[in-house]
Amino acid sequence: MLRPRFARLLCSSLVFLVASAACAETALNARTSWIGNTFGFGDGTWTQINITAIAVAPDGKVYTNAPWDESGAEASVYQDGKMLGFAGGTHGWGNGGGNAVAINRRYAFVAISVGNEKGHLVSPGIWPEKGRQWYGISRREIGDTKLSAPFQPAANPLDLRAKLAASFLMINDVPTPTRADSTPSTANDVTPVSSDIGGLAASDTTLYVSNTSRDRIEVCDAESMLKKAAWTVHEPGHLALAADGSLWVLTDTATGKSARVAHFSASGERLGDTLPLPTDTDAADIAVDPRGRVLIADNGPRQQILFFSKADGAGGRYTQSGTLGERGGIFSGIAGKPGPQRFNGLTGVGVDARGNVYVSTNGVGPRFASIGAGLGATLESYAPDGQRLWKAEGLLFVDGAWMDPSRPDSVYTGNKRFELDLSKPAGQDWRYAGFLSNRFKYPQDPVFDTDRPGLPIARKLKGHTFLYLTDMYADHLVIYRFDPAHDGEVAAPSGLIAGRPRGVAQIPNAPAGGDWMWRDANGDGKFDSNEFTPNTSGPKLVGGWGWWVDTNGDIWRARDNKGVFRFRFGGLDGRGNPIYSYDSITAYPVPQPFTELRRAIYDPATDSLYVSGYTADLKFDPGFWKEVGRQLVRYDHWSTGKPVPRYTITLPWDTKGKPIVTVIGLTVEGQYVFAVEPVGAVHVYERDSGKEVGVIRPGPEVGRASGWVDVPNGISAYRRSDGEYLIFVEEDARGKVMMYRWKPA
Repeated sequence: MLRPRFARLLCSSLVFLVASAACAETALNARTSWIGNTFGFGDGTWTQINITAIAVAPDGKVYTNAPWDESGAEASVYQDGKMLGFAGGTHGWGNGGGNAVAINRRYAFVAISVGNEKGHLVSPGIWPEKGRQWYGISRREIGDTKLSAPFQPAANPLDLRAKLAASFLMINDVPTPTRADSTPSTANDVTPVSSDIGGLAASDTTLYVSNTSRDRIEVCDAESMLKKAAWTVHEPGHLALAADGSLWVLTDTATGKSARVAHFSASGERLGDTLPLPTDTDAADIAVDPRGRVLIADNGPRQQILFFSKADGAGGRYTQSGTLGERGGIFSGIAGKPGPQRFNGLTGVGVDARGNVYVSTNGVGPRFASIGAGLGATLESYAPDGQRLWKAEGLLFVDGAWMDPSRPDSVYTGNKRFELDLSKPAGQDWRYAGFLSNRFKYPQDPVFDTDRPGLPIARKLKGHTFLYLTDMYADHLVIYRFDPAHDGEVAAPSGLIAGRPRGVAQIPNAPAGGDWMWRDANGDGKFDSNEFTPNTSGPKLVGGWGWWVDTNGDIWRARDNKGVFRFRFGGLDGRGNPIYSYDSITAYPVPQPFTELRRAIYDPATDSLYVSGYTADLKFDPGFWKEVGRQLVRYDHWSTGKPVPRYTITLPWDTKGKPIVTVIGLTVEGQYVFAVEPVGAVHVYERDSGKEVGVIRPGPEVGRASGWVDVPNGISAYRRSDGEYLIFVEEDARGKVMMYRWKPA
């Protein structure tokens, strides 16, 4: 559901326990599994959806941080491939995570942000004043990061939020809603400098803070948290403390340019030595291992960890002494194929006392938006000999799944591919098989600047597989093509049908105002100015929640009270792109009894259109504008111009319930219609009669719990050859897609 941010912080990440179903429903005997996350929440754990900083303890515990995880695990702790817990107090109701974390033997220091939810949170010293935002450091107990470690009196010792405030050191107090409090550094810089904390490092006595926007390193006493010193450094970022007390600093980190490396004494004197970084290095993080080697997480084309050692002899300069990771990372060899040492979007590196190396990635690197590009997180551990010891994956966010029409047991999500082995236990029955977005070859892919990955529909047309993605708000549709011989697992941008102008504002060379088509005429995956076609056909096609691609390749759009529009598939062009044209659109009026439409699903095999929306009696509530509506009608003989209603279903709808009851997504497969509630419950109806068969709810494998289904196309289904159905449901809260397995009796 689309809600104001204040409400969404509470609602969208809630996990709803669903063991107490409505008395009258028939519970279907379905098994629950999931894809995309190492942990399914059956034991209360999950891998967070983004990691932008790590700190590694001598015993191999890994402390993480990121600006956002949908269920509050921004600052988490992992060891030996398990999630041990998370700090809390970093999410929702004015709280946010950050891009830095450090530890000493007693404390964990976590960069966070504190807001006031547009003035709704009021308490001096605990929340900033209305119109202000704080960025600073939360100090937590190293043994249990949920416990605050106050260094000043709490306003109310019995109030948890007051205790957290007593352990918070405010570094920057800036206006909201902007995060920028300084101008670009040069006339050529166009990226504003964030007021977030760019890096942290700690000894048992001293805490070092990168105040990126103020161009300085601030030095605090680790016990009193009082400032001891500061020195000037241009846009400092991540830090690494060496055994001799000197400090390695990534500089020039905030204005979109490649970071540099500087070395300082404990007192802030700039030292003469540096690291001979290769010219195309994009340094994302820095660490020092027990042997004194300096490690750089290189998020440039290499996608490697670079090791630098101090050379013997005159000058004692540092030289590159080794690497960890395949050169080119996930894009080497078969592009997009994941595996050990095939890094993808490096964000963090650290080392424990035994020399084991820990690497975090998020698909793009240290992009300091709230969730990066929404491409998921991976945390891995490697032995000194390069053998991978363990990994933890949280690969999906606001993402659905769709079976691959060209391969058995292959599943697409918005920008990944998974393979299934359904003989294995729940949660072990999936394998990450492909990353679909190559930012080096296709840097203009909308996934990086326009959308999170999106909700997939995969179709096989003219012998080729295509992936169609709608965005979270159904503004537009993006089309991808595959060419395994040249691109491996990667999907190349192929087409786009734009909606509202704001949703496509980052598309290069796009016509003003939205409502246009783009097709990659020259096959380079770039948005060239001569490849756009504005809509001059008459009716504007901006708006509407319903997108569907049928098995013949026709695109259907339900547009509120404007009707249903059908984009006819015109075959493939010379570059293998699907052809669509405003000249070949068929417009259908709103069918009776509807007053507003939300979804339209067409089945060419039976010439049936399944339409959902609102009627004069079952009205639209503007507070729930992603839902499918309150009524579903199947129309037969749709293409004849004289459609015949076959049946009508009044859908579940109780917006005053706790949790609310409504339908957020629909799909049709095999002999059934599947309708999912925002809390993850799936209603199953007979396709021929409209009779409800029963309801599928999350099982113990996922804690009998689901987060919010927060997208308009959050459900798909697939009938296997043995009659079993796989039902995939987007699950907002904990970095995964639900997979229900149901075989009708």
